[in-house]
Amino acid sequence: MRVVVQRSGPARVEVAGEITGQIERGLVLLVGVGSEDTEADAAYLAEKVAHLRIFADEDGKMNLDVCAAGGAVLSVSQFTLYGDVRKGRRPSYAKAAPPEAATRLYDAFNACLRGYGLQVETGVFRATMDVHLVNDGPVTILLDSSKQF
Repeated sequence: MRVVVQRSGPARVEVAGEITGQIERGLVLLVGVGSEDTEADAAYLAEKVAHLRIFADEDGKMNLDVCAAGGAVLSVSQFTLYGDVRKGRRPSYAKAAPPEAATRLYDAFNACLRGYGLQVETGVFRATMDVHLVNDGPVTILLDSSKQF
């Protein structure tokens, strides 16, 4: 699994003009599921995201995780994180998980985040979404479960 983590101010996802998920402050996550990913990958990345210390403490140092900072999570499915453009100009998505497996693992990932006490808002899986956010910092981190060792 791959997750792009963005520290954010106000953020929302809209599908066909309707807001499906919205936060005031926290993390916007773009979540891609690979064809070889498992529930262990989802749990590993959820733990990383939940405890990632990228919010400022009272001294202005990045020492707080999203929960300690009083933030929430906006999780957006993003199969294009597995786009491979090493050959040609059109991305290949051969390494992205098929929709059924991806849905299951995306839901498992979000459930794990909720298990850490986080408010998790989402977009709509497989929908065309408009994502609006104020990238705070900007702070953007790329996590990949295949690089955990």
